[in-house]
Amino acid sequence: MLDSAEFLTPAQIVAELDKYIIGQQDAKRHVAIALRNRWRRLHAPADMQREIVPNNILMIGSTGVGKTEIARRLASISGAPFTKVEASKFTEVGYVGRDVESMVRDLVEQSVNMVKQRRKEEVKVQAAQAVEDIILDILIPPITAGTPAAAKPAVGFPLPTSAGDMPDSDHELNERTRERFREKIRNGELDERKIDIRVQQNSGPGIGVIGGPGGMDEASMAGIQDMLGSMLPKKTRKRKVTVAEARKILLDEEAAKLIDMDEVKDEAIRQAENAGIIFIDEIDKVASRSGKGGGGPDVSREGVQRDLLPIVEGSAVNTKYGIIHTDHILFIAAGAFHVAKPSDLIPELQGRFPIRVELQSLSRNDFFRILKDPKNALTKQYEALLQAENVKLEFDDSALERLAEIAFEVNSEVENIGARRLHTVMSRLLNDILFDVPDVIGANAHILITRELVEERLRDMSRNRDLSQYIL
Repeated sequence: MLDSAEFLTPAQIVAELDKYIIGQQDAKRHVAIALRNRWRRLHAPADMQREIVPNNILMIGSTGVGKTEIARRLASISGAPFTKVEASKFTEVGYVGRDVESMVRDLVEQSVNMVKQRRKEEVKVQAAQAVEDIILDILIPPITAGTPAAAKPAVGFPLPTSAGDMPDSDHELNERTRERFREKIRNGELDERKIDIRVQQNSGPGIGVIGGPGGMDEASMAGIQDMLGSMLPKKTRKRKVTVAEARKILLDEEAAKLIDMDEVKDEAIRQAENAGIIFIDEIDKVASRSGKGGGGPDVSREGVQRDLLPIVEGSAVNTKYGIIHTDHILFIAAGAFHVAKPSDLIPELQGRFPIRVELQSLSRNDFFRILKDPKNALTKQYEALLQAENVKLEFDDSALERLAEIAFEVNSEVENIGARRLHTVMSRLLNDILFDVPDVIGANAHILITRELVEERLRDMSRNRDLSQYIL
């Protein structure tokens, strides 16, 4: 977390990114510095913290070269709230479609979920104890004063009318039985036993709110709906489930009861404001084309840019959790800029993205390293999939080299989709194997992918110059 006493240095951040992303060292260095600067701001003198604004980044590069992955991994490293949006999905204020403020509301929603999950982990032991007691009370009801004579525990022995009427030996028997069953619950011996529990019923359709003549923003509507929803009585219903299922269902409910949602909201707003990252993809799609006159769709594109401007510059946005200030949110924009150029963005918006970094197209060697080195490499994913069937899958380096060559050649012949092309190539190579396991290829088999096998399976793909059928 950014507010911790120790945080990764820029070099350590790049090293973490290297585990998942091949190449693009310039982009990695820029985002590493931007992330470390956020930590530095939070530990700077208090009177300067408000004055230090983030250097937003504009990434320029073709699809599939790692723009989104860099931003996503950056958020994962920092434990920061992160949301990805596509600029082309936004419309100018007054038109049907998403308004630009919705990206900030999405970020806050993500932040609330993160903080809530973290708080649930903190109270997990306490919640688990409460769940254990609930299940135990269902199986072996405790003996208390006023217990009706008809009440019987799940094990089948009768109870007297009150605790005072019971001999000490019966009290002790009840307690010993409860403790014995508590051990059985903890050891999982009763996991398959069916019990009746009461769970909160999912709320029905949302309460409709009709806006006035001037309309009502999304946050206001959501806030009113939440308020009206909270005024309604909580409904519960009975469910017959196994003890194992009851443990999962009740654990979430009991943990939620132990969390102060007001504190969660306050912390979530603070995290979103100081650590949040918004990744705006396809920013080039809202840039006015070079040399075009001021009319038609270009007017709408410029309108979206002007709506983006105050959000990126710093403004207060109303959300259902409260007001969030965007002054210190880190914005990373990205686009291919094949038709438009970065200079086609309105000057004010260009000024809010002072760091520009151009990502390089992937080479044959990059493709080879992408298949071999990252922790989440495609080859390792397929190996894990077949490991679930007790089948060992291996690739030799010569096979990976040939796969990289074919992916590079197909990208050169048709649309260049970067590393995403490897999904096409790997799928075509392994589909028959994936289909044959486990019916034809049984457990404990060992499959070695060689260059010869790659040539055999992908011969048509590597030789056919009309490769339109392989475009994703």
